[in-house]
Amino acid sequence: MFMNPYLFFDGDCEAAFKLYAQTLRGEIEMLLHYGDAPGGDGNPAMRDRVIHVCLKFGEQRLMGSDACPPQHPYQAPQGFSACVNVDSVVEARRIFDAFAEGGTELAPLDKTFFAEAWGMLVDRFGTPWMVNCAKEG
Repeated sequence: MFMNPYLFFDGDCEAAFKLYAQTLRGEIEMLLHYGDAPGGDGNPAMRDRVIHVCLKFGEQRLMGSDACPPQHPYQAPQGFSACVNVDSVVEARRIFDAFAEGGTELAPLDKTFFAEAWGMLVDRFGTPWMVNCAKEG
């Protein structure tokens, strides 16, 4: 069994996943727009929005799509953070800085009593993240 986070966006899912693929050194396995789906050409405003994207990095996957108003209007994420765990402070810094660009830093990446490096932020697309390096090795 495994669990994949599924993130929702308000029209910028494709741009977000391009950043996530580059930062997490992953590969977008699938990217479909509403216009690619059967009957998807019926609403021109939805044509270029993402109906589904799947990013593979390591043995993990992150998935997402753009919200589909008016049936499912976009709501900003709250009450969770996607947590990236890495093995080096250098890698934690690289990821934190990439996600923080244009976003909001909530807790700076720094050494804590429980980690070599830990920080929280919300990226420019509205996704909340924690970056953690528990122990170098």
